Amino acid sequence: MLDDGDQMNLDGKIALVTGAGQGIGKSTALLLAEEGADVAVVDINGEAVETTRTQIAESGRRTIAIQADMGELTDIERIVADTARDLGGIDILVNNAAITWQRQFMDITEDDWDRIHRVNAKGAFFCMQRAARQMIEQGHGGRIINLASVAGQGWPGTSNAAYAASKGAVISMTRIGAHSLGSHDINVNAICPGVTSTPLFDNMIARRAEELGVQETELRRRITESIPIGRYSEAEDIAAMAVFLAGPGGRNIAGQCLNVDGGLIMQ
Repeated sequence: MLDDGDQMNLDGKIALVTGAGQGIGKSTALLLAEEGADVAVVDINGEAVETTRTQIAESGRRTIAIQADMGELTDIERIVADTARDLGGIDILVNNAAITWQRQFMDITEDDWDRIHRVNAKGAFFCMQRAARQMIEQGHGGRIINLASVAGQGWPGTSNAAYAASKGAVISMTRIGAHSLGSHDINVNAICPGVTSTPLFDNMIARRAEELGVQETELRRRITESIPIGRYSEAEDIAAMAVFLAGPGGRNIAGQCLNVDGGLIMQ
């Protein structure tokens, strides 16, 4: 049996977190380290990810920072190889890197579609595949946690239908990955955040408020009123779910897409 103190203990584990320069990725990387994991952090913004690395190092955990474009397969190969070489393997992948921007349905272009899917769908799949190869080679299982979104389940408040489609792809890949990798004792799950306070969200709120001709505080009030629990998530709320799935308490959870959304979508 697992006691309460074992639910999130990650002592001796090695984690790789993409999109760790800010927001959900950064919060997750810091919480993984707090729970005992050594953490490789990756972001396209080298300065931001170095800041995350410094904070983890100050906690006493081993860590490396890698600047990479998650839409480039050669970069994906490099981040897995560097993590395995410098930290000794990979036990946990938090597949978080993603991009989006505000775009109305009728305004989405082919370039919008390709840019978003290059990172959010293609990059997510090949990062999952490459990390799984490393885990299989190690021979003692692992955890893959993909960051999807309630947008991928058809939430109409999404900022961009191309983004929603890319996150729907992440949900499908998660379920298929769980079936494909379960025999190797690799658990694959997804987290579907709802409205979450991150720098990306703040930027989108500012742009949308300007488009609508309202104050940001008024737009935030409208959004909050649409959430049954009456508040949107903080990045730490998503991080807590990721760390739970990575720990002993998540050992028998596989192929699930878990909403952290204040009740926006109830299943």
